[in-house]
Amino acid sequence: MVCGLCGAKRRCEGRIVCDMKRVVSLLPSATEILCRIGGKENFVGRSHECDWPTDLSAIPVLTGQRTVYNPAGGIDSAAVDARVRASLDEAGSLYTLDADLLADLAPDVILTQDLCDVCCIDMSSVRDAIAKIGKKTGHEPRLIALSPETFEGVLDDHLTVGTAAGLEAEAAQAVFDLRSRWISAESYVNPYTEGPVVGFLEWTDPLYVAGHWSAQMIERAGGRHPLNECVPLPNSGAAAGMQAGQRVAGKSIRVPAEAFVATRPEALVICPCGLSLEQAWDETERLRDTAEWWGGLPAVRTGRVAVVDGSAMFNRPGPRLADAFEWLVGWLNGRDSLIPDDFPWREFK
Repeated sequence: MVCGLCGAKRRCEGRIVCDMKRVVSLLPSATEILCRIGGKENFVGRSHECDWPTDLSAIPVLTGQRTVYNPAGGIDSAAVDARVRASLDEAGSLYTLDADLLADLAPDVILTQDLCDVCCIDMSSVRDAIAKIGKKTGHEPRLIALSPETFEGVLDDHLTVGTAAGLEAEAAQAVFDLRSRWISAESYVNPYTEGPVVGFLEWTDPLYVAGHWSAQMIERAGGRHPLNECVPLPNSGAAAGMQAGQRVAGKSIRVPAEAFVATRPEALVICPCGLSLEQAWDETERLRDTAEWWGGLPAVRTGRVAVVDGSAMFNRPGPRLADAFEWLVGWLNGRDSLIPDDFPWREFK
């Protein structure tokens, strides 16, 4: 049976009043979370970067981008970094928001984040738009800002989104499934050996190394990440075993090339934030061709360099982190059977 009010094919059968929550997501990871827990029917608006699942084209787009990566036009990672900084200084945001369209969509819930100014529309613009909706309709939508810093925080976000969308049971099942996959992959890691130093670049010019959940994933996959190590939270002891989630790292950090080279990474992951696999490959070739230190890295000499679609797999704190962790464990530990068949990566020889 299909609800005559909202068109949903679930939960509305036999009800006089439809309780479907109208949701706008301005954050790609939140979009992925909502779809993962069965909430695609709730969507009424999205950001321009919400591209997964791939069948979202009919959902209105509310945001735009001021800075575009375009190597063919001479805009490479260094130019993007400069433009990002200039745009933040001048406009306070890297994105635009169609506040009028947002008001017309009359959402009950707006999903965004306040963890990173580069990843999403700024909070002040969203709050201004919400105030505009309140003046127009007399009702302000609920604003939910997701700010996970750990994998466990990402799981918690599934529950937060599930509660907001009325999908609590579905969210709980999704968390169980994702956590089970994580634990299964982690069982292939030998805790009694010292793993390789992993160089994990989230940007290539200037160099930024992994932070937050990515640094966690490196450690729990058996690697070492000396430039941004995980440390136990206060009163967590060694945070070993089942308490490993209490080991956390800071945000992604910019590092001098000399410091990065000094760590002598034995495995190197090129995973630029927001770039596709093809764009990441272009930046890896540029790094190879321009960085004098490239050929001296142990990972390069032994052919242990991986280029990954960072935009899809590591940069978004959503359900596909489980795929990323399975790939990382499989690649670092020689367990190819763990690597998802469609994982977007290539070896750089």
